[in-house]
Amino acid sequence: MEAVVIAVVVVAVVLFFVSTYNRLVTLRQRVKEAWADIDVQLKRRHDLIPNLVETVKGYATHESTVFQNVTQARAAAVAAGATASPQERAQAENVLTGALRSVFAVAENYPQLQAVQEFKDLSENLTATEDKIAFARRFYNGNVRDYNTSLQTFPTNLFADAFGFKPEEYFELAEAGEREAPQVKF
Repeated sequence: MEAVVIAVVVVAVVLFFVSTYNRLVTLRQRVKEAWADIDVQLKRRHDLIPNLVETVKGYATHESTVFQNVTQARAAAVAAGATASPQERAQAENVLTGALRSVFAVAENYPQLQAVQEFKDLSENLTATEDKIAFARRFYNGNVRDYNTSLQTFPTNLFADAFGFKPEEYFELAEAGEREAPQVKF
């Protein structure tokens, strides 16, 4: 009888560890999937920016500093995408968002540009992409929250590190002013 009780306890403990391990793997995969969603939207954003800059450049040739800032910020954001942590990548994207705001501010000074269909299309695509990025950030951060919470709760916190599970970073904006989407006005 004692052997049966011991066997049941051992099986229960093994099942607990297996189910907890599998749950952590699932949560970690969800974080990776959510990060891939952010990556896709940021790539789309990076692809739209050169077209937008070229369109505005044709109308605002004397605003070269603005265009250089956007080009540099975009290059830094693309480079950060290759190897940076979520926090470092968020900082690079924040700089790019600020540079994009200046392009739209320049565009506001040129009514004839506001009437160009290509500029309108690019602006709408960029606005839609910004919305998708915001959604992807929320989705990613929600998955990171669930994963990190699971790592920090008892009894998982006692052995998660031993299995190689490490907390993930949130994809956060640095300043409160950067929490607003770039405004496109016609």
